[in-house]
Amino acid sequence: MPSLGADMDEGTLSQWLVRPGDHVSRGDVVAVVETSKSAIEVECFHTGTVDSLLVPEGTTVAVGSPLALIGTGAHEKPADGRSTQKAPSPPAVPKHPPEPADETTAPVDSFVTPLVRHLAEEKHVDVTRLHGSGAGGRITRADIIRAAGTAARPVAPGGRTKASPLARRLAAESGIDLAKVSAGGRRGTVRAADVREAAQTLSEPPPVQTPSVSSAQEPTHPAAAGSRKEAGRTATARLMARSKREIPHFYLSTTIDMGTALDWMRDRNTALPLSDRLIPAALMLKAAACAAREVPELNGHWMDDTFVPAGKVRLGVAVSLRQGGLVVPSLAGAQDRSLPEVMAALKDLVLRARKGRLRASETADPSITVTNLGDQGVECVFGVIYPPQVALVGLGRVVERPAAVNGLLGVRPTLTAALSLDHRAADGATGARFLNCLDRLLQRPEEL
Repeated sequence: MPSLGADMDEGTLSQWLVRPGDHVSRGDVVAVVETSKSAIEVECFHTGTVDSLLVPEGTTVAVGSPLALIGTGAHEKPADGRSTQKAPSPPAVPKHPPEPADETTAPVDSFVTPLVRHLAEEKHVDVTRLHGSGAGGRITRADIIRAAGTAARPVAPGGRTKASPLARRLAAESGIDLAKVSAGGRRGTVRAADVREAAQTLSEPPPVQTPSVSSAQEPTHPAAAGSRKEAGRTATARLMARSKREIPHFYLSTTIDMGTALDWMRDRNTALPLSDRLIPAALMLKAAACAAREVPELNGHWMDDTFVPAGKVRLGVAVSLRQGGLVVPSLAGAQDRSLPEVMAALKDLVLRARKGRLRASETADPSITVTNLGDQGVECVFGVIYPPQVALVGLGRVVERPAAVNGLLGVRPTLTAALSLDHRAADGATGARFLNCLDRLLQRPEEL
């Protein structure tokens, strides 16, 4: 069971996406884990063959508990000496002879991830008959859904729709008919995540706006209320109480003139379609990531009474959840991405975080976190450090203020950038270097 955040002590294995005998590669999604805040897709960290699944679906185990055994060899045996290798299944014979393969043709399995293969089995879709629409011909979830069309819903004995207990409770709370919910679980079982997705679809669509990276709360849908909402708040409260109790916080702030950055962004956006335009948050996040690289003393973790610098910048972005609480997924490599790439990654990350579709690699402890409440009208944010990190950047709203420029008084758009620091790992001079670097980068937006 991976640690999906500093506030996570245990998780519930809600769904396996692989079975014994399946071949998995590093990075494949193999399971879905329910935490107190959301459902997280867990990737495999090794390449090999699944020997056995140690934890049944629906079981809650502590972080660090083994979930499965993965062998690196075809004839590897588990510790008890019993072989788990199954007799190979006879190859499927297609109804029509396959086209002659050329030298670049790869096996179908190399174009199908375990998650997509699992969905294909549920929908009774033969992946050997599909032409993938993904990169390099990879078969995607959308390809499976298109091929499956509409299918009858499996029912449990007694005529009831097959669903997990949590899914039934959420459906009852929100008044959703389980028979009308698209099942994403094994053997057509409706999961809690399926009910939440259906609830979001049935709710009134929100006003069209740019995805926010604020940590303020949003309206809560009934399906997401209840135990998960309270558990998420409790987990956040416990972590923040620990942070204030153990970390000697101190705070710095500076006012940054955003006139140059906004003028540059406005000129750039004029020639672009609405979907490709930047927002100030993209510039701020890229600048914060670059500043963390230039001031590595703030990019890392306090562990075992010492500061451990992170090898790379993993920029945490505080995202509010519709059911209440926060998650802090990481925007890895933001300092090396172009601004359009940062903008696209930000939209995708916020959207999937609020739908409960984050991956484990995105929830691993970030090396420094940014919280942005500017879209909520807040002018200054002095946040609480997310342990075991040693710094948190708080960004507020860009405000028109009177300012002296070249000896003349005028009105300029300004941003208040705040920095919360762990005094065990950093001092005021280090924090000042970070804020000065952030200011300098935002004065040269064309270089970001």
